[in-house]
Amino acid sequence: MADKAVIVIPEHLRHMLEPRLPEGVELRTFTGMEEALALAPEAEIGWFEQFEGGVMFKASAAAENAKWINTAGVGIDAFRTDLMIERGQIFTNGVGLRSDTIADFAVLGVLTLSRRFAPVLRAHDRREWARAEKGSRQLAGSRALILGYGSIGRAIGDRLRAFGVEVIGVRRSPDDGDPSVIGAESWRARLSEFDWVVIAAPGTAETKHMLGAAEFAAMKSGCGIVNIARGSLIDQAALVEALESGHLGGAVLDATTPEPLPADDPLWSAPNVVVTGHIAGHGQSDSTERAVERFLINLDHYLKGEPLEHVVDFSRGY
Repeated sequence: MADKAVIVIPEHLRHMLEPRLPEGVELRTFTGMEEALALAPEAEIGWFEQFEGGVMFKASAAAENAKWINTAGVGIDAFRTDLMIERGQIFTNGVGLRSDTIADFAVLGVLTLSRRFAPVLRAHDRREWARAEKGSRQLAGSRALILGYGSIGRAIGDRLRAFGVEVIGVRRSPDDGDPSVIGAESWRARLSEFDWVVIAAPGTAETKHMLGAAEFAAMKSGCGIVNIARGSLIDQAALVEALESGHLGGAVLDATTPEPLPADDPLWSAPNVVVTGHIAGHGQSDSTERAVERFLINLDHYLKGEPLEHVVDFSRGY
């Protein structure tokens, strides 16, 4: 390792970080895969925030000397966490940084389903005067189950309650002081109660295919699904069957498996489905600034030998 702590980041973050870096660090930047892989082994601190070409996955694998790896994202499946665990590296993520914009998008998904808005947009594209779609309904008085009641899930719940929706949130353990927050062992038995199921849980081995044929069959007829988390949480073949049978009312899927979704995938032609291409986290104007602020706070902790904030718990997967 160099005498100074070497920080490796994408070039597009340089102008925000470099003027504010303290003494004792050296900044190196990359613009693409080749530069990222060349610099990664030199990093004591790596922030490989570049999605194109799998930079995060490959650079985190190459960062064999890093002590701390950072991301502004929440999901950790784009990184070589197996190697981080093996090397004893610290991994910090962006939990909470984009809660507002993702929550807004989730509510847009519920509204799209409740008012059958996708056909209206398609009628516009055909220059046809839209008619009220069968099945359109108000949100007030409906009930929503939010799977994953962390910072994003709570933000979704707050917004839906403003529309008059009764919200039940699911997390690992129930909140004894709040009956609207139930535990991971309770939600399946209550699926028939809800008009909307919103998925905001992390993508882990434990949550893979948490919604499959049995869960879809247990849902209320006409229930709508919104997924702003990871595609792996849904058994997509079972979802297509439940939609084609008419049992489910529709789905807005910001996340799928794989991504991008192949043009011949059955989801594209399933009834009342909108696939949005993993864009829920985009559009928050200050998200990069907030990520930089968080990184600088943690950098101060790191240089002082203090514990870092927002450290990923590898045993839980988030």
